Amino acid sequence: MPKEPLTAPGLAPPNGHFSQATVAGPGRLVFISGMTARRADGTVAGVGDITEQTHQVCRNLAAAVEAAGGTLDDIARVDVYVRDIGDFAAIHEVRRRYFTGAPPASTMVEVSRFVHDDYLIEINAIAVLGGGA
Repeated sequence: MPKEPLTAPGLAPPNGHFSQATVAGPGRLVFISGMTARRADGTVAGVGDITEQTHQVCRNLAAAVEAAGGTLDDIARVDVYVRDIGDFAAIHEVRRRYFTGAPPASTMVEVSRFVHDDYLIEINAIAVLGGGA
C-alpha cells in the first residue's frame, strides 16, 4: 500500500483520528464523491443519530473504494462535512473502527445544510491504489 502518515516536527499532535499529512504514491488515484448515510435502497440510515450515520458513511466509503479494487487503508485523504462540529469526538470514535491502519489526512468543517435535511455528515475521499508504474 503506497501510503504513510507524516508527522511534522513542531506541530501539535492531531486531536482526532487523522494524520497531519499523508505521503502517497506512486499509484492510481481514486476520487470518491461525498458519501452520506444513504443505504443502497436509498433510505437514510440513523436519522438523528450521528454515530449510526457515520457508520453508514464509512460503509459507503468502503464500498466505493472496494469497487475500485482497494480498501479503506488505501484512502489517503478525507474531507468531512458535519451539521454539528460538537459531534467531533463521536465521529472520530467511529472512524477508528474503520480506518485501522495509518489514518488518512483529514479536514472537518461544520456546514449549515446538506441536500437532504436528514443528513448529519458527508465524507469525500481520495485513495491511492497500487504502486506499479
